[in-house]
Amino acid sequence: MSKYKDLDNFSTWSPEEKDHFTVSVIKGLIMDTVRKANSGHTGGPMSSADFATILFKDYLQFNPKDPNWFNRDRFILSAGHESALQYVLLHLIGWLGLDDLKQFRQLHSKTPGHPEVEIPGVECTTGPLGQGFGMGTGMAFAETFLRHVLEEKSEDAKGLVNHYTYVLASDGDMQEPITLGASSLAGHLGLSHLIVFYDSNEIQISGGVSRCDSTNYATVFEGFGWHVQEIDGHDHEAIRTAIEKAQIMDMPSIIIGKTVMAKGSAGMERDHNTHGAPLPDDEIYATKDALGLAPESFFLPDEVKSHFRSRFDLLYKTVSDWDTQLSECRKDSGVDSFWSVAVEDQLPVFTYPEFEESTSLATRKAFGFALDHYAQLLPNLVGGSADLEPSNYTGNFANKYSDFQKNNKSGRNIAFGVREFPMAAMMNGMSLHGGIIPFGGTFLVFADYERPALRLAAIQQVRAIHEFTHDSFWVGEDGPTHQPIEHTMALRAIPNFNVFRPGDAKETAVCFKLAMENRNTPSALLLTRQGLPVSDMDYSKIESGVKNGAYIRQDCEGSPEIVLIATGSEVALAIETAKRMDDKNCRIISMPCMELFEIQSDEFKTDLIPSRGCLKVTLEAGITQGWAKYSGPNGLSIGIDHFGASAPGKVLAQKFGFTADQVEKKIRAHLTKLL
Repeated sequence: MSKYKDLDNFSTWSPEEKDHFTVSVIKGLIMDTVRKANSGHTGGPMSSADFATILFKDYLQFNPKDPNWFNRDRFILSAGHESALQYVLLHLIGWLGLDDLKQFRQLHSKTPGHPEVEIPGVECTTGPLGQGFGMGTGMAFAETFLRHVLEEKSEDAKGLVNHYTYVLASDGDMQEPITLGASSLAGHLGLSHLIVFYDSNEIQISGGVSRCDSTNYATVFEGFGWHVQEIDGHDHEAIRTAIEKAQIMDMPSIIIGKTVMAKGSAGMERDHNTHGAPLPDDEIYATKDALGLAPESFFLPDEVKSHFRSRFDLLYKTVSDWDTQLSECRKDSGVDSFWSVAVEDQLPVFTYPEFEESTSLATRKAFGFALDHYAQLLPNLVGGSADLEPSNYTGNFANKYSDFQKNNKSGRNIAFGVREFPMAAMMNGMSLHGGIIPFGGTFLVFADYERPALRLAAIQQVRAIHEFTHDSFWVGEDGPTHQPIEHTMALRAIPNFNVFRPGDAKETAVCFKLAMENRNTPSALLLTRQGLPVSDMDYSKIESGVKNGAYIRQDCEGSPEIVLIATGSEVALAIETAKRMDDKNCRIISMPCMELFEIQSDEFKTDLIPSRGCLKVTLEAGITQGWAKYSGPNGLSIGIDHFGASAPGKVLAQKFGFTADQVEKKIRAHLTKLL
């Protein structure tokens, strides 16, 4: 075996000797990185090192000078706890420094405990197992869609978008249900540029995988319509052969690599204690000796770095050729127009859909009309529903722009099926890939199924538009299981996540537009099943109000005695209540987005909602928790702090106190109590 003492003769080593020594050096850097932090994961990165090294060194398409080059292959470390491996590889490319490795898991470092999208070369934030797999599926979808759309516009655009999405997944990833949901859809859609390496080392933090899982994943993925290969995950030639086979398949591919936890460790191979901890000092020294490494910390000889970068000149040429092709292709007006909007994100000037004023329209229907309207202006608005097209009103979009399928890979509608969590994760992947503004629809009550992906969307600052319909007990006959009570406030608890609950059709269209324009924040639109009166206010006034998060929907002469603060369907209820209280000066505030309101100045807030001199009443068909900040210590928060029931919506409104007469009585009783 070649050793560091033989580096003077490195040029005479065989290519395989050079590769194996490079892997050994990478393992040494992994051990030192985790040991220096005294925190992190060692065993998994060592078991995955062979595949990742061969992939990065010999196959991954990227621009060494620009980690954001658009036609790069995407590499997703779904097994995010193996971050030390990815950071070492990024250091070898030149995107991270050695000092970055030494600051692993420290405050403000570029090497946090799990990969974060802000780091050069990291495509998405991972760690919660399975989500990297879901986001990778979304990225593969985006690549496939863009490739086919552009090739339909011009034959010269063939290959302009043409790259792979590689996912490195672990045993734990496989056990998360999101992985099975995303992979079944990927197989159905024929996402052939999705290649997964499953590092099957059969060890988890608590012990052997056999304690909890005996699934034959080869059979499972074959059933999903994937190309499946099972290999020795440490055999470099087998890895190369598997990658090359996967690249030419007309279906997604999974390479199941049978590996050894902490491969190369002198005395701790297959030991589950290596999973989530640094190796002991004596084990590191012994392992380095066994691997032929110098005993010093962070040993990285120039010869290894040069060997790892031996393909860089070819990569530079690939990038240069692509740049030339892009310039030529953009001489075609169709390609140029689409590229400007989709890839460069030059949004069009949005107009608004027309709604007949003073009529009644459910905001879910308004969303459908707005979707049809905006889709004509925005060719990269792509998405679908979790098998709820008739309820989410995305069916017209599906009919007009067709389903994305194996035989129609430029279709803009995605029939996600009953896969809420994979849908949300895929939307994150689409947005992170670039070129697509994704939307996805389901019932608000099922936001619980999506929440981990919604949280990651917020952390990663992605633009993703979530349509949540059937937003309150007004769902009616489906009963408490389908009636969201706590969900609105639960979504508002997520930082950097805009929750819009529009009060009518026009507000819905405005909220949708703002969600598309907000590039750094995911958005949720919470929409009604029941009809709401369409406002007679001008769109310009509504947009100005919604941008501030809250605005005066109806005012009184003089100072207000009562300020009614409402969202969604309760805006109309507040207006009806005010009519019954004509002996009081009532101001009605529509607050479609609490998050946007909170970032306004204190002066603006107090001008809108006076801090003194009036009774403040909040009104929302959900839990009252969180509303006291607006109603104040002597105010009144009207909501529902219990689960719903099965009955027609109007019957439930009467039962739960959401009629104008009942709200009026509550307000007057509260005033009497205060006096």
